[in-house]
Amino acid sequence: MTGGNKKLHVTGTSETKKNRPKVLKSSDHSSHSHGQGVSKLSVLKTQHNGSLYTGFGVIAISVVSWFVYQGYLETRVNSPLTENKVAFPSSHDFPERYWGSFRPGVYFGMKSRDKHSLLAGLMWFMPDVAAAGNLNLRHLCDQGDNLEQYGWKEHDGRNFGVQVIVDKFIQLETSFVTKLGGNHGGDWTARIQVEPRMKELRGQQVTLFFYLTLDDNGKGLLQPIRMIDNMDTSGMEANESVKFLGLSAVHGHTETLGDFRVSFHHANEQSIVHTAFLSTTVASPHLVKDALQSGLRLMEDKKSKQRHISLAGTLFAKEDKLKQPNFVVHQVTGKLPLLLEIVYESNSFAERGTMLRGEVYDALLQKYREQFRIQFESKFRLNEKGFSEEEQDFAKSAMSNLVGGIGYFYGSSKVQSVHNKEPVPYWNAPLYTAVPSRSFFPRGFLWDEGFHNLIISQWDREISFDIMAHWFDLMNVEGWIPREQILGSEARARVPDEFVVQRNNQGNPPTFFLVLDAMFKNRPVRDISTLEMEQLNRMWPRLVSWYNWFNTSLHGPEPGTYYWRGRDTASVRELNPKSLSSGLDDYPRASHPTTYERHLDLRCWITLAAKVMASIADLIGREGRKYHETFVFLSNNELLNAQHWSEKAKRYADYGLHTSNVTLRRPKSVAGQPKPDKIRWVSEEPTPRFVDDTFGYVSLFPLIIEILQPDSPQLGQLLQDLRNPNLLWTKYGLRSLSKTSPLYNNRNTEHDPPYWRGPIWININYLVARALHHYSVVEGPHQTRALLLYNELRENLISNVLREYRKTGYIWEQYNDANGAGQGCRPFTGWSTLVLLLMSETYV
Repeated sequence: MTGGNKKLHVTGTSETKKNRPKVLKSSDHSSHSHGQGVSKLSVLKTQHNGSLYTGFGVIAISVVSWFVYQGYLETRVNSPLTENKVAFPSSHDFPERYWGSFRPGVYFGMKSRDKHSLLAGLMWFMPDVAAAGNLNLRHLCDQGDNLEQYGWKEHDGRNFGVQVIVDKFIQLETSFVTKLGGNHGGDWTARIQVEPRMKELRGQQVTLFFYLTLDDNGKGLLQPIRMIDNMDTSGMEANESVKFLGLSAVHGHTETLGDFRVSFHHANEQSIVHTAFLSTTVASPHLVKDALQSGLRLMEDKKSKQRHISLAGTLFAKEDKLKQPNFVVHQVTGKLPLLLEIVYESNSFAERGTMLRGEVYDALLQKYREQFRIQFESKFRLNEKGFSEEEQDFAKSAMSNLVGGIGYFYGSSKVQSVHNKEPVPYWNAPLYTAVPSRSFFPRGFLWDEGFHNLIISQWDREISFDIMAHWFDLMNVEGWIPREQILGSEARARVPDEFVVQRNNQGNPPTFFLVLDAMFKNRPVRDISTLEMEQLNRMWPRLVSWYNWFNTSLHGPEPGTYYWRGRDTASVRELNPKSLSSGLDDYPRASHPTTYERHLDLRCWITLAAKVMASIADLIGREGRKYHETFVFLSNNELLNAQHWSEKAKRYADYGLHTSNVTLRRPKSVAGQPKPDKIRWVSEEPTPRFVDDTFGYVSLFPLIIEILQPDSPQLGQLLQDLRNPNLLWTKYGLRSLSKTSPLYNNRNTEHDPPYWRGPIWININYLVARALHHYSVVEGPHQTRALLLYNELRENLISNVLREYRKTGYIWEQYNDANGAGQGCRPFTGWSTLVLLLMSETYV
């Protein structure tokens, strides 16, 4: 029997009938009673063991499934959405915008819209005033250079740009013109013109370096052609030959550009003191300044005894056997005034005619500048509105700086979800985008870009669509877009490590819905081009995913409530834990972050998103009922008031676990130890309540998104409070936080100055002015008050931004609420450029 039990255990039910153990009959009980008992026990053991092994199998499968599922969750954050891309696959589809000033982080540079582009750029210094050990070499846009002013005066985003740079002793005008032709984006010419700022500096020397290199991982050939190789120098004086040690041209080839030639031309050879060149290798384009400085030598001519700070020529490491340069520089040192022209010519451009320089360049540049001025007036009507020529020039410069600040980047972000132990790379992708500030933020920011494109879409819808297409193509399978794009070594080198990683529970406000609303609201279908309709249809699946991400990832516990993720619940040094994903950073929220917070601004952003999704669905023939129903639900004023109106304070507010009694205090110092940082001190238990001790930009969002009924009593209260100088009103614009709020102008940590706690921000002021304009033309009891507020606010904003521009030469990130002074970074020709739309009264 024992053997039979063994056999049963091994074979189980897979045994054939022939091999099954004998089943005892009832007639055998008396003679085999003991054997029968053993048989039953064996069967029970067998059944138990089978169940045990089945259980182990289920557990094993479950464990494997769990690990597989975890692996799946880990990969979602960096898996691209599988819908068709929105951006057209090749930049050659837009030949007018193939070449451009797509390097916003340098004072002047050229780049093509390729992932491994040829890069061109400018550096300069003045030998006569260079301090020992410090040339004050200019290259990257840097506030520390303390330039009096720099920026584009005219730039159309397609064909040309003219920039003025006011340095301490000199003024540079950098301009470029592109010319279509051939199969690789055509030709371009750049002109660098340098003038002394004071008459007594005429004849002083300036040194210009114009370089060529390849973008990250770019492959190609650069062959420097020296001037002296093509000249007979036998009859030259010693001090004459040093003029011709530089380059006449660089011949090159890349896969996307084919063969090309870049030549250098000096307008007045008599003003040239010295030329030189550098041909070497550089590990990355963000290291070109270091590589150039490493290639400088103090050289003395043996015959004339003249000394020059000069590039060393060919410079390769001993172990470099190939000696193939990827960084080539032409140097020219000359007496002021000085002019250098750089001509890029594609070998595929067979019938170009006369070289694009000198008078030919002048004529084409003048043609484009005249077209720009005509188009600018037709779009914004500032002359018609009575603005002075100086004010119109300011407005042209503001818009040109925004358009001229558009960059083309390629690379991958670093991202992380709750399922990843460490950050992981996003996929490599291109991004065509404007930037907030060339000096401080020369990269893409998601919520800024919506505000940028309120302006760009008024200037050139095709450019705006292309920008949005590139952003939407960065969407992952969850519908999430990283809010800050740090792509490529040039961008990465300027960002501290702690700000590099993007987390997928944090998403910036969906401001592209503002752009789409403005582009298509009140436009008859017959006025919408076939290309625009095609783009909207290509964009639709990604808009759906984006909308769904916001609506499902950021919802609160009750229908109609939402809250921003990412606030630090364990922070001990922050007075009020920041909500970076909201875009409003240190704006005061509930003092103690919880999962049942209600954030008013986010609710209003999703209301806007639902409205725009419904209108686009109608426009392109898609099903939009659920978006319309969501908009109706979220814009219901009774529900809005129930969830966000504080009857006690008579204002709209966030809701959460909150107390007003929070301060920063320094713990007692320990003898011999460094002074400890201040920490948060809570002197009153928080309670669930409205955050109604705070009045500021968030309180205005029901007005901003225009969801309040024209006869709403809450609208009347908001308009009344808006004009109160003890709250938000100043003669320079609306401050971000009222003077009566507990955290007004308070630091959030000992080391973090107030950011959205008092200063005046142009983007929110523009949205408020736009909303006031809306309510001033809609019939209702508050119409007259809205009109008066609109006119006064608009005038205050325009006057102050203009006054500070005249005073400082810059448009600023923010403005001081006490005196209107520009502050933060400069130039900030991102959303502060919305002053142009205030001037033109463009709100649709």
